[in-house]
Amino acid sequence: MNIKETETSDHFVSHDKGELVIEIKNLSKSFGTQEVLKDISLNLYKGENLVVLGKSGTGKSVLIKCIVGLLTYDSGTISLFGKDVENSTRQELALLRQKTGFLFQSGALYDSMTVRQNLEFPLRRIKKELSDTDIDNKVQEVLENVGLAETIDKMPSQLSGGMRKRISLARTIIVDPEIILYDEPTTGLDPVTSEEISILIMEVQKKYKTSSIIITHDLNCARHTANRIAMLNEGIVHKESTLKEFENSNDELIKSFFH
Repeated sequence: MNIKETETSDHFVSHDKGELVIEIKNLSKSFGTQEVLKDISLNLYKGENLVVLGKSGTGKSVLIKCIVGLLTYDSGTISLFGKDVENSTRQELALLRQKTGFLFQSGALYDSMTVRQNLEFPLRRIKKELSDTDIDNKVQEVLENVGLAETIDKMPSQLSGGMRKRISLARTIIVDPEIILYDEPTTGLDPVTSEEISILIMEVQKKYKTSSIIITHDLNCARHTANRIAMLNEGIVHKESTLKEFENSNDELIKSFFH
């Protein structure tokens, strides 16, 4: 990889203050009679990685799908860069979404397109002012930054799971998002590849100055990437603190994750 290896999360200071990029207040979401999110409140500050931990079914992925607008929520508010999402105009929403990248758990590459075409697609849709030369240069840049410049003319089917995940991340960062939402970025990957993806997330944060929410149940991913951690349990925020405090906690649920 061409981005310099970054420090692990133990070296980061807590983001208690700073510019608020996402503010979630009293968010609730149900599916029928099943209440998945119950009065959730969380903040994301500029330049930090907030890891949301929790067992399967605790509402982690539902939370970020509400943020990005893939799901509607029942009550509460979500604000991006100080703009209330529900009360924004269509034009304001479009601008907010352009600033927000989403890395799907599956990667969601277009199987019928080459790597180059997968990366060009969002650029041509969002950055319409770019020339063909600009687009070529941007594609090369992000591929080099995820260590896969040689895959540019390959099809997704020719890539390993870890390579597809890297290409998906390249497609996310190619439009210069200010926020990245990661949905289980290491799921389905072997331990070595998972660690590589976790390190890459840190490198992206450092190089592109992104603010991110990382949904995971992978403790090693959390240890590599977290500036702060929020643990969800049964639809509520069970605890929100630093990695060190989680590792030293005597709480039984937290100990079940960290010991």
